[in-house]
Amino acid sequence: MNTADLGLPVDVPSTALFTDQYELTMLQAALKAGTAERRSVFEVFTRRLPDGRRYGVVAGTGRVLDAVENFRFDAGVLAFLRERDIVDEPTLEWLASYRFSGDIWGYPEGEVYFPGSPVMRVEGSFAECVLLETVILSILNHDSAIAAAASRMSSAAGQRPLIEMGARRTHELSAVAASRAAYVGGFASTSDLAAGFRYNIPTVGTSAHAFTLLHDHERDAFQAQVDSLGRNTTLLVDTYDVATAVRTAVEVAGPELGAVRIDSGDLLLVAHRVRQQLDELGARDTKIIVTSDLDEYAIASLAAAPVDAYGVGTQLVTGSGHPTCSMVYKLVARAESADPRAPLVPVAKKSSGGKTSIGGRKWAARRLDEDGIAEAEVVGTGAVPAELADRQLLVELVKGGDVVAREPLDVVRDRHRAVRDGLPLSATQLSRGEPVLPTEYVHERSGSQ
Repeated sequence: MNTADLGLPVDVPSTALFTDQYELTMLQAALKAGTAERRSVFEVFTRRLPDGRRYGVVAGTGRVLDAVENFRFDAGVLAFLRERDIVDEPTLEWLASYRFSGDIWGYPEGEVYFPGSPVMRVEGSFAECVLLETVILSILNHDSAIAAAASRMSSAAGQRPLIEMGARRTHELSAVAASRAAYVGGFASTSDLAAGFRYNIPTVGTSAHAFTLLHDHERDAFQAQVDSLGRNTTLLVDTYDVATAVRTAVEVAGPELGAVRIDSGDLLLVAHRVRQQLDELGARDTKIIVTSDLDEYAIASLAAAPVDAYGVGTQLVTGSGHPTCSMVYKLVARAESADPRAPLVPVAKKSSGGKTSIGGRKWAARRLDEDGIAEAEVVGTGAVPAELADRQLLVELVKGGDVVAREPLDVVRDRHRAVRDGLPLSATQLSRGEPVLPTEYVHERSGSQ
């Protein structure tokens, strides 16, 4: 069983400083004003999808749960805050015992979302909830952007597997998170060993051009690799002349050669030529893997090519042009006082420029048509309509400060595939368009909740 997200095999340091300074200064002011303990509801959502995208993908939830558990102000962190005079002593004393004790609900990881979808809901005192804003957004914005790109690429690839190869194109820790998000979005493996170690993602890799260039002759490099890794290895054939390299590769490894990799040139044309050559040499079972700055459009253009797998790097780890989802974390309801029995009052930002938000503690459900295909994202406050009661999307992730919903990464990956298959067919189109589902709002009539 895949044990990813059931506990990292590495020590995780405090995540308390993965935050913006104003979270702590708000806390200090709220403590002094006596409003810090007011029961509050914060929601994560995005006002719009990246330009042209049809759906978003929720990813990073498992990492958020780790971050919340490790949000602790240890002695070193408190000393830093004291030395910089970030907050006063009473606030430092409050932070010293900080443990999130509230509740978190959210869309299950791997789900899709649309503008206005309450992707995550954080409930507790204002003080304990406001501190989590930056770290939650940091994780969800990054991972969901990568997963959305991965989903588009895996849809374009069909049944052909995708290899994540972007570690060298981003920050070393972002690379690990990107590998995880790519796996959620449908990738089959990664070249990043840290991702394999932390999240049990299958890892792959053989050799680069440097290994060929190290040897006096290409044949020597191929022979050395086959002697070390076996005939089922993948030989890189575009260091010099592709046709010569393919012939040499089959001579060295025989028809049992596992695969050849092409990393440059007109991939459509070269793939056809290489397939023909391999077949003529008797290596009919040898697979062709292509790399070289692929994105979803390049992958789609190779649908008719004799390609068996794709390796994707730069475009994946940068979200294929959209490195963030523009998710926000907004206070949508708060109690009238610090009394735990005080009712919640909806609150919302009112401003121009498209930055308004809708107040109230929300639920979300997905309405299906008569064929079982999703037709609308319904978001509301108050009572859930009876016909949508069994279609609700938010699940409990943290209860009373305890994580209650960790899942193996393979479960998350399978969920995304199933959810995507339940969207209208136009969801997988790569052409620009509006969100594949409209978001409908159902408002509670009462002024409090």
